[in-house]
This record gives sequence, structure tokens and C-alpha cells, in this order.
Amino acid sequence: MKIASFNVNSIKARLTNLTDWLKEAEPDIVCLQELKCIDENFPHGPIEELGYNVAVNGQKTYNGVAILSKHPLEDVSRGLPGNDGDDHARYIEAVVSANGSVVRVASIYLPNGNPVDTDKFTYKLGWMDRLIDHARELLSYEEPLVLAGDYNVIPTIDDVHNPAAWVNDALFRPETRAKFRELINLGLTDAFRACHREAHRYTFWDYQAGAWAKDNGIRIDHLLLSPQAADLLKASDIDRAVRGREKPSDHVPIWVELDLG
Repeated sequence: MKIASFNVNSIKARLTNLTDWLKEAEPDIVCLQELKCIDENFPHGPIEELGYNVAVNGQKTYNGVAILSKHPLEDVSRGLPGNDGDDHARYIEAVVSANGSVVRVASIYLPNGNPVDTDKFTYKLGWMDRLIDHARELLSYEEPLVLAGDYNVIPTIDDVHNPAAWVNDALFRPETRAKFRELINLGLTDAFRACHREAHRYTFWDYQAGAWAKDNGIRIDHLLLSPQAADLLKASDIDRAVRGREKPSDHVPIWVELDLG
């Protein structure tokens, strides 16, 4: 089973890019982020025509996440537990049954957190605490679990072109990286790093300052696996070429293959 994550940076603006990639890559499950639309405006038709079931947690203009699956989506839940007053559409979770196996998948759009001297950074760290608490609960189910999405976290200096330029950015702050390690240390596996040791493989290139042409990127999109999923890990990679297409997202898809039969 191929499970992917893709921050599309506006589903309306990137629909052709998305459907072209879906046809080429043929993922079984896709976690989307930054839809920038309400549920009713999600383009169900073109995606369902490709054989996908769709679950959406949308929001006008900002945020928005979705799960696409070639298999039925069950037990869909929207929103990250722990703060009933948080109305940001940043989390959706579902269970997928296929070939006699079950996998739980979440699509995550973790807050950016900049500027770091504002409440936005406090919100980011608090959101990460909630994610850690929820992941701990999900891991107690002892089932294949994939937490996929745009984490807005640069884990190490190997995941950024120019570390010095990001020292004071919320994506690379010590507090952010420490929370990410705390999440990983619950028993999760970074699928890409389990398959690739080489430095400077990225999932995001800014639109500004010729970042794409210079390969001035960062790796902030991650697929984290429970031990039960990690045992099934076959491959993981980044579809870098998608960034070079017309009117691309500033992110590219990242995916994992699990041997679910």
C-alpha cells in the first residue's frame, strides 16, 4: 500500500497538478494539507473520478486537510483533541481497511509558528503537545499507524540547505525540534530517514529568491510510523520533480510503501 502526503497550497489552484500526479504515482491513500477551502467547495468530482473516496476538514481561505483513499474510509474524526476552542482545520484521521489489513492514517498541518516572539509560536508548541498526547493514545492501539503531513519542523541540519538562515525561525527553533523528538521518541519512525541517510533531500522550496533553482530547500513534510507500520516498511521517497512543473505548490509529495498484502 502506497501512502502519500502532499501540501497542495490551495486545492483550487493546484487541482491539475494534483490529479496529474495521482494518475502518475497511483497512491492508495493521500493526505492533503493547506486546502484553503471549505468542505462544500472541495473538488470531489475530479478526484472521485480517479477512484478515490474523500474525507475533508476544510476552512475558508486558510488551512484545511483531507484524506483520499482508494479503499473505504471508516471512523473519520476531524480536529486534534485537547482544545475544543481551536477552530483551525489542521487535523483529520481515518481508518482504512484493505486486503484484510487495517491502517489508521492522519493528515496533519502543524502550525507554522512565526514570528517566534508572538502567540503564534506559543500556539505551535501547544499544538505539538496535543499531538504528542494524541499520538500516545493512538500508539496504545498497537495497530499500523501513519501520521502524515506538513509538520513545519526541520528536524536536523541535514534537512536544510542553509542552517544559519533558519536559526531564529519557528520551524528550526530548539523548542520546536525538541517537541518533534519527543513525538518521535514515543516509538515512531521517520519513514524517509529509515530508508535514506543522505543529507539535503527536501520537500519544500520557497517561491522567493530562486530557492528551487538553487535547491535551497527544507524537509518539513514527514510520515511517522507506529512500530506495527514500521515493521511493514518497504520504501519511502520524495517526488521532487513535481516542484518543477507549471504553477506548482511550494511543497512536493512524500510517500511510503507498506507491505499490507
